[in-house]
Amino acid sequence: MLIARRCFIAGLAMAMATMTSAFAQSLGEVEIRANVEYGRHDGEALLGDAYMPKAPGKYPAVIAVHGGGWQGGSKSAYRFLGPWLAQRGYVVFSIDYRLVKPGKKMFPESVHDVRAGVQFVRSQAAQLKVDPDLIALMGDSAGAHLAALAALGGEAFAGAYKDDPYAAVSARVKALIPIYGVFDMAQQWDHDLLNRPGDNIAEKYLGAPPSVDRKLYFDASPLSYAVKSAAGVSVLLANGTEDDVVDRAQTDAFFLALKQAGNFVRRYVMQGAGHYWLTEPLDEPGSFSAFFAPRLLRFLGERL
Repeated sequence: MLIARRCFIAGLAMAMATMTSAFAQSLGEVEIRANVEYGRHDGEALLGDAYMPKAPGKYPAVIAVHGGGWQGGSKSAYRFLGPWLAQRGYVVFSIDYRLVKPGKKMFPESVHDVRAGVQFVRSQAAQLKVDPDLIALMGDSAGAHLAALAALGGEAFAGAYKDDPYAAVSARVKALIPIYGVFDMAQQWDHDLLNRPGDNIAEKYLGAPPSVDRKLYFDASPLSYAVKSAAGVSVLLANGTEDDVVDRAQTDAFFLALKQAGNFVRRYVMQGAGHYWLTEPLDEPGSFSAFFAPRLLRFLGERL
């Protein structure tokens, strides 16, 4: 009996090793195109990095929007997750967008930049090996906020740059993956007031406090667009229990609003995770990004 059990365990281990080896061999090579100009707004070039399967094909696309409090960060944030997804059959287009500068707000300008990224990828689908009907928006932190506005806001943010070469192209997406995002700008202003004295990122981004223009904060909140007309977008949410930059209550409220609107929503709460973990290297021990990546892949496979 003991011998039979040992043989079974040895056989199982060999089978698992074979499966692991086969999976590793099935990963495709990646082509990277850096600094692709996807638009030009108010004289400023908008650049993105494309991570693509090297093999010919027509792949689903993920447009990735970096975080950084609307005033920092860059497209290089997805230099780990981008190739990882490309190896598994997805085109990832990681974009830069216009950032807040001293005394210069950036809403809704940065939302227009993100929409332009979607329009560019759809219009250049053949060159980027993209299926134009299978596009998702993904972002972390401030990037999650922008991705959510672009994905759910629809016509509210359309038509700002009518001279764009792709202005007539649809900016709709099938899926949205906003990670530890800002979904209620008034709540974020309150949070910043207590936790970031002298650096209220919400007010910098919008250009005024709520006491001056409360409608502005409503219009800039993805929570305001979690309505039935946007229910066709599938959503994957994730946030950490120890986030000190964005209150986890924001994701709680957004999750509930999306469910009420009829969206397909899946959510992961990462125990012990703080902020800015999505862009960690996937091969680091204990990486929250490594834990999340296969769950992201499953969501994309099911909903995109």
